[in-house]
Amino acid sequence: MDLGLTGKVALITGAYRGTGSGIARALAAEGATVLVHGFRSGQADDVVGEIRRATGAAMAVVGDIGTEEGTSALVADVRSVTDRVDIVINNYGVADGSTWESGDTTSWHNSYDVNVVSSVRVTHAFLPDMRAARWGRVVFMSTVGATRPGDRIPEYYAAKGALPSVAVGLAKHLADTGITVNCVSPGIIATAEVIDRFTHRARRRGLPTDGPSVERFILETAMPNPTGRLCTPDDVGRFVAFVVSETAWHLNGAHLRFDGGACDAVT
Repeated sequence: MDLGLTGKVALITGAYRGTGSGIARALAAEGATVLVHGFRSGQADDVVGEIRRATGAAMAVVGDIGTEEGTSALVADVRSVTDRVDIVINNYGVADGSTWESGDTTSWHNSYDVNVVSSVRVTHAFLPDMRAARWGRVVFMSTVGATRPGDRIPEYYAAKGALPSVAVGLAKHLADTGITVNCVSPGIIATAEVIDRFTHRARRRGLPTDGPSVERFILETAMPNPTGRLCTPDDVGRFVAFVVSETAWHLNGAHLRFDGGACDAVT
């Protein structure tokens, strides 16, 4: 199936690692030119090199989207390599926080700024491009915890829980513009960091640390799901590629859980 992404320009925040790199690879494989965002110079070079070796089109762009000044720097860097952005994937976020007992107003505000406001900054910056083209795609990357929050790092779950609402509101605001807005909420993802963390846990418990054993350990102790498998960053990337595709033009204002059924909720 041709997803209609050839020639589109896609900015993926935080694409220098983890899930963002999988999204960048998937969109590049579908013919998009991907802007691989990093916070400092050189940070995104490895992912850019990997995509180019696979004959994809990729460029590194830099800016600290946690600040207005850094977002302006990112916009300037993007403008130095392309005259437009067709797709914004607000992937960057930090699964960090404190506890209900130790958290304070500062930690709550920080989490909201990192996980929500940074996405709004980037989206605001490039919506004019999409409006001018009368075609665009915006995706906010949330988490299964937006629907099924845990009892730890409450600031993070509350912030990520705001993103489905942001997506719906923005989709309504952009009615009749040719721009769609959706929210994707993955479950646990087999990033290198996750695999490394659970490998260490398994080793401390005297359990096997081969790949299938670690995957089973994660599913049994962290987030079981009916598929009995973990998704990879590239799996998430392929799903996001469909969400932003021309084929999915009628998918708008949706909260899409990509968690293997881990979140056992009807709505």
